[in-house]
Amino acid sequence: MGAVIPAAERTLDVLTAMAQASGPVTAASLARDLGIPRSSVYQLLDVLSARGFVVHLAQERRWTLGLTAFEVGSAYLRSDPLERLTEPLLRRLAADAPVPVVAHLGVVRGHETVYLLKEVSEQVITTVTQVGVRLPAALTASGRAVLACLPKAQVRAQLSVPGAFTDRTGRGPRTLSALSALLTEERRQGFSTEEGFITEGFSSVAAPILSSRRTPYAAIGLTFRSGEAPARHRASLVRAVMQCAHDVAVRHGG
Repeated sequence: MGAVIPAAERTLDVLTAMAQASGPVTAASLARDLGIPRSSVYQLLDVLSARGFVVHLAQERRWTLGLTAFEVGSAYLRSDPLERLTEPLLRRLAADAPVPVVAHLGVVRGHETVYLLKEVSEQVITTVTQVGVRLPAALTASGRAVLACLPKAQVRAQLSVPGAFTDRTGRGPRTLSALSALLTEERRQGFSTEEGFITEGFSSVAAPILSSRRTPYAAIGLTFRSGEAPARHRASLVRAVMQCAHDVAVRHGG
């Protein structure tokens, strides 16, 4: 990689800081947090404002992201980069599994896990994890893999709603405190599992996909018949989903 252009790097630092802020920010706070001279921050903000990337809230003396930044984000979403980058890795994950599996890419939306992609091994098995299906995040391995990496306050806010602890099989966490204890252990080990929480006779393992800042934005999971996966195979499946999640993150710029 060639030499980084300082002005370009600083511009991206400003945009990233504003995107991660909880609301509008002052130029002084940007200068302080990024270690950039205040005069340089104002120059960058002026250029970004002229292009529509940021907006100056004069009465508040603060800055926020503008319409152009939103348009860039929308274009990113329209291109479905996560699904495009994940699909070949997910297909290989399913094909290489030592037992029949369903491999899937899932994200957490509020208190639910939403499945975006699905690949099956050569020996097909039928599961409820179809593309577009929503399931309680507290019960799914993919959902908890993401939740385990989120701040506790955020998990509490997302799961403190009606329907968050739906009972499907009589197994799995039914309260926020029970979920919290489970997430603590899964955060420590780096992956999540479920045994019949969603469907009797089926188990799942999943690992989070993390950004470069260690923020979870999706998960890779494998679902299989519980009776077909002895301990040695389960250990292999765990390693495989963790490696796949890492590979997706690298491809996705994580």
